[in-house]
Amino acid sequence: MSVLVLAGIGLLTGLTTVLFGFGGGFVTVPVIVWADARLGADAAHVAVATSAVVMIFNACVATVATDRAVLNLLRRSTPLLALLAVGGAIGALASRWTPAFVTQWAFIAYLVATIVDVLVRPGFLHRRAESAVTGSGRRGETGRIRAALGIPIGATASFLGVGGSVMTVPLLRRLGHDMRTATTLANPLTLAVATPALVLFGTENAGSPASAGVFLYGPVDLGAAAVLLAGALPVIVVMRRRPPRVSDRLHAWSYLALLILVTATMAGLSLDDA
Repeated sequence: MSVLVLAGIGLLTGLTTVLFGFGGGFVTVPVIVWADARLGADAAHVAVATSAVVMIFNACVATVATDRAVLNLLRRSTPLLALLAVGGAIGALASRWTPAFVTQWAFIAYLVATIVDVLVRPGFLHRRAESAVTGSGRRGETGRIRAALGIPIGATASFLGVGGSVMTVPLLRRLGHDMRTATTLANPLTLAVATPALVLFGTENAGSPASAGVFLYGPVDLGAAAVLLAGALPVIVVMRRRPPRVSDRLHAWSYLALLILVTATMAGLSLDDA
């Protein structure tokens, strides 16, 4: 049953990668916590590390399939990408020494804060017409995340296992980008965060044997990662070639609804473990 659930979630992560820029992190973390519950307190840490694997592959495929005109909006963003990578490494190191329950509840707290933020602050659910930027907009180059935010974004995303899209999409949205452009740009930004984090996760007890029926490489659940990717990658390829037509307003509200759903799911799992 868990394999079927993971495959279904893989399909969902493919959809969220294309529609919302979520490479899989904040969707896969609660699911892997559930699937690997037999690992006890280690399940949250395994979920974060495994989600990094899923995010890298999903984000990589989505980035390769992205229109070059949209990716050009990241030109001159090398300092931001470098600092996101540094932050990703810092977050991965911090997670090694943090109790799993802290990571789990911090994940929930951050999602709750994000939900409140997008509801209360202007600029996400409704864009001002004069600040609108599209993938081909002339003002796209000015709608960039400041490089100085790279380390805090990367560290927080890596520590929580959310990849960065939960942080970068609202930022890009408030910089004037439409939802389609903001979520598309989130994928290469996720790569910058998750790649160094995965390298560090891979050095933890590399080659460790199966634990409680879970085959681990370091803290990564290889079986769960493989099933999730098998469901996600074909969806990403198809949807990048034939992107769905979704109004900007519906796109933004759907993003919020998904945040609420995942937060409720993760909170329920955490309360069950308490």
